[in-house]
Amino acid sequence: MTRGLRRVRSLVPALLVGLLLAGCTSGAPDVAPVSSAPLAPAVTPTPTATATPSLTQRAEALVTAMSPAERAGQVLMTAGTVAQLPGLASVVDRYHVAGVMVRGRSGAGTAAVAKAFGPVRAAAPDGLPLLTATDQEGGTVQVLSGPGFSRIASAVVQGRGSASATRSDAERWGRQLAAAGVRLDLAPVADVPCAATLHDNPPVAALDRQYSSDPAVAGAHVDAFVAGMRAAGVETAVKHFPGLGCVTANTDTAAHVVDRTTTADSPRLRSFEDGIAAGTGFVMVSSAEYARIDPGTPALFSSRIVRGMLRDRLGFDGVVVSDDVGGAVAVRAWSPGQRAVKFVRAGGDLLLDVQPADLPTMHAALVSTATDDAAFDRALTAAAVRVVTARLRLAD
Repeated sequence: MTRGLRRVRSLVPALLVGLLLAGCTSGAPDVAPVSSAPLAPAVTPTPTATATPSLTQRAEALVTAMSPAERAGQVLMTAGTVAQLPGLASVVDRYHVAGVMVRGRSGAGTAAVAKAFGPVRAAAPDGLPLLTATDQEGGTVQVLSGPGFSRIASAVVQGRGSASATRSDAERWGRQLAAAGVRLDLAPVADVPCAATLHDNPPVAALDRQYSSDPAVAGAHVDAFVAGMRAAGVETAVKHFPGLGCVTANTDTAAHVVDRTTTADSPRLRSFEDGIAAGTGFVMVSSAEYARIDPGTPALFSSRIVRGMLRDRLGFDGVVVSDDVGGAVAVRAWSPGQRAVKFVRAGGDLLLDVQPADLPTMHAALVSTATDDAAFDRALTAAAVRVVTARLRLAD
């Protein structure tokens, strides 16, 4: 454990006491005016309940006590295969990384995955759990299988059934993830294909990742998936805002993937709205460009999309997580450090990079930019508070 994180924990009790005292202060005068009314019989005062700091207040106290390097680490998530997970413990410790995703495909089963996650989870500070994540959608996108895991049907198949069945199934799948030490599922997919791209949509429809081409049906299943996972104690990341259903190329393999259809008030946003209403703690933003919203700017770098649409219009106050920026061709024009800074500057909170080798450059860029730019430092601090709030929620 680093000296700085020990300092954070030692300062938190005092900071929380300060929060409580501040919350109990009123603007009333210290001395009441003299009254000529008869004295009332003495009454034994009722004990006042002690206020409990909210998760956000606790997160603010923690982030306030962090060093610049520790704050920068709160907005970073990396990844590895099951076999690589134990080796990422030193990365988590050195760069104060907030989350680790297991990627690839593994048939090792729940017990083996939980064991592999052990060292990286132990590298996180006491009381501030690591965000352990994976992609467990179903169909072609199911990272974890083997003993203890169900085989999950594709979203297209799930969408043909009832929303109540999806909720029940998601709770069962969530309990399996929790048994494996995974507390964040980077799912469900809320993307709704356009009619024109239904048969030419590589990232979504070509892989049967959509629940439906009807936003209302898709939204019902997104809602159900989120609710089921939450009942199992697993957070979700509704993705890929504001949608990849109308593109004809994959951001993982192509540059300048452009959606020329979606607008800020598109009916296809309903499925995202339903996921937010269901209580998802995370929303993943895509790296495609949206010509009718913020032309020429990938969504994850667009304050119009992150702040204007997702925060202000849809009212989402949880963690905004990026789609992978480590291997995605769509963001290759920017250096790793630029990707990190641009994402946070746009209002993003948690940058997912599946290439651990990118972390030193990203971390250094975040620290140096926050040191030189007060506005960016405020954005980084706000992002860190949202991520730490999510981490604390896992501990409660």
